[in-house]
Amino acid sequence: MKKLLAALAVGTLALAGCSSGTDSANDDTFTVGMECGYQPFNWQTSDAQTDSAVEISGGGGYCDGYDVMMSQAIADELGQKLEVKKISWDGLQPALDSGEIDAIVAGMTASDEREEGIDFTTPYYESEGMVMIVRADSEMAGYTDIQDFSGHKVIGQKNTNYDTIIDQIEGVDHQTPLATYPELVAALQNGVADGITAEMPVAEGVVAANPGLAIVQFAEGHGFDVDTTVSIGLKEGTRDSDFFKSVQDALDSISQDTRNEYMKTAVENAPTEE
Repeated sequence: MKKLLAALAVGTLALAGCSSGTDSANDDTFTVGMECGYQPFNWQTSDAQTDSAVEISGGGGYCDGYDVMMSQAIADELGQKLEVKKISWDGLQPALDSGEIDAIVAGMTASDEREEGIDFTTPYYESEGMVMIVRADSEMAGYTDIQDFSGHKVIGQKNTNYDTIIDQIEGVDHQTPLATYPELVAALQNGVADGITAEMPVAEGVVAANPGLAIVQFAEGHGFDVDTTVSIGLKEGTRDSDFFKSVQDALDSISQDTRNEYMKTAVENAPTEE
């Protein structure tokens, strides 16, 4: 799934006066970080358009989506108030290290590299798989094998497994990754790229907002080899703490049916225009 980022080389960023994930169980606020720009997992609006929207800490409107709903459910179980901070993808782990946030809830996939700097819960969502977004009027809309994209220009999001998996396509013209999905969509629409890698819920949102685009699903055994789960990231070294265990217990209390309903709602509520 999203974001198999190489472990960030960050030093100790302990900041006096910041809350720490290890102490959050003694606090009344559960502070989570996310991009607020990765629908249907999380997105930003100027006002609260749904009951699940949460005001972004520090201003900038509201954040909504699947990650917000899951975070709210966990905060409720912990008996804490939810605080959402909008943080760029590359800034999430440093914010966790410094104690600026208690948890990363941002569609992050656990990996051996990430486990060197983050303690992860069990997965809170698993996508149907990785797909490709293409222009609807192109021959690529009918492809069924990732190798059909050999020789084509394919692009992914920077510092994510959306980018690293592209090299599974032999002979692909691997384009320089971009930082955000709006940039990726523009590159596809402008002909800079022929395809964008994405997981299904994200692709559905992109295509709903851009009718000129289409989703390519691959035949069984002919798609990408990639982990499509996402987990909550907590501060390294806290796995045996009461706080980590309380977050894991809160996550475990959310049934699969409820998680599925949250995603269904998020897909329905996600903005269809940039």
